[in-house]
Amino acid sequence: MNYKITGNENIKFNNNAFYCIGTGRMGLALQKQYYEQLKLVQEKIGFEHIRGHGLFHDDLAIYHEYQDGVKVEYNWTYLDMVMDSYKELKIKPFIELGFMPKQLASGEQTVFYWKGQTTPPKNYERWANLIKATLHHLMDRYGKEEVITWPVEVWNEPNLPGFWKDADMEEYFKLYQVSSAAVKEVDQRFKVGGPAVCGGTDKEWIKAFLEFVKKNKCPLDFVSRHHYTTELPAPDGHYGYPKLHPKEKCFEQLDSTRGIVDSFTEFKDMDINVTEFNTSYIPNAPIHDTNLNAAYIALMLSTFGDNHKSYSYWTFGDIFEENGVPFTPFHGGFGLVANGLIPKPTFWTFAFYKNLTKKYEKCLLKTPECLLTKCTDGSFKGIAWNVDTEMTGKEIEIDLDLPLENDNQPNVLLTQLVDEEVCNPLKVWHELGEHANPDQDEIELLRQAAQPLTKTQRCGNKISLKLKENAVCYFEVKKAPVQSDRGYTYGRLY
Repeated sequence: MNYKITGNENIKFNNNAFYCIGTGRMGLALQKQYYEQLKLVQEKIGFEHIRGHGLFHDDLAIYHEYQDGVKVEYNWTYLDMVMDSYKELKIKPFIELGFMPKQLASGEQTVFYWKGQTTPPKNYERWANLIKATLHHLMDRYGKEEVITWPVEVWNEPNLPGFWKDADMEEYFKLYQVSSAAVKEVDQRFKVGGPAVCGGTDKEWIKAFLEFVKKNKCPLDFVSRHHYTTELPAPDGHYGYPKLHPKEKCFEQLDSTRGIVDSFTEFKDMDINVTEFNTSYIPNAPIHDTNLNAAYIALMLSTFGDNHKSYSYWTFGDIFEENGVPFTPFHGGFGLVANGLIPKPTFWTFAFYKNLTKKYEKCLLKTPECLLTKCTDGSFKGIAWNVDTEMTGKEIEIDLDLPLENDNQPNVLLTQLVDEEVCNPLKVWHELGEHANPDQDEIELLRQAAQPLTKTQRCGNKISLKLKENAVCYFEVKKAPVQSDRGYTYGRLY
């Protein structure tokens, strides 16, 4: 693949991958390893918001009824600890209203190992009061002008019966109407949205939801939904093995949403927030730990921002308990970081895209294998990838002819490479014996094996990138005149 760049190109590229990141239920933020994983992600990548389930789950212990249910009181102890830790790490909540406190739930249905209550409230007035009390408390503690910048989403995947009893559409619409009104009663400036649906009946739900909001004049500032790109998994032991959608169809299920939203005059061009996305939707899919996952996500990030305000990777780390506590450090968890503070290959996909935001001027090239941007200082930055879903071993080569002067002040090409050989901690873990509980020496070795290969070389205005299967390569090209100290000759020994 050969591309000649003039420098006059200006291609649509909205790099919105860092607006939000997903997390396991919020109560997990009280754990030391959770904090350390999020700290690593914030230091190396940096996200603006964090979204997770369980704000009103009983492990945060906010909602309490007493005197045989006659009176209600709230406990903010653990919530404050969680929010304080987020503040320390310079990340803001993307608030998800859910799940139902057990004492407020109308039924016994739960989801996950940690038994999140997924039935409607037995008393909608108390539900609304809980929302208002929580937002008022957060504003009192962290400041009104700060907290109103935290988006609010009503529930999680109500179109799936496991997350909302019977996937009752009308009951969810009632929940949304009451919840959105409660949020706006606290402060009209809050951004509130839904319906946070995922797959299957997504088209039907989004259309019906917008019709309901329109008819009942409910507040709505953004539409939210989720997106995963695999088929039903084949279960085996603790794991599931799903097949990826073909890379050419990675957005096929998602593409209809923009058209549905824009078909309503009232909602045309409204922000769409994809508040969860990944390849597989199960937390025990080994694909999440692979270089294939990293390359596939690199492809997605190149165009995800074309139609979406934000797209939140699910999740930042592997302290996560939907199916219970994982048995091994590499167990197919959603996270960018494996337990043991081991960055997975997909971690670097996000780190590379974050590099593109620095001194960004415009996008010059966007193909199914490559993205090239120009910086305000005249240098060039890009990412290239080779998605090989069938694991054929096929390599690709990308040649770029850049508008840089090739004179007595030559340029430097910097590359950082992640592929099956040079940044594959999963492979190293396997070859060391797949120990379920590696000791500290082995963990340190895995961390070392999880670093990209960094190389530099002097170059002219033409560069060539060779990518093995499922490689992701970050590259920079810039002027780098050599200005040696008197008497110093590089490479001279005698």
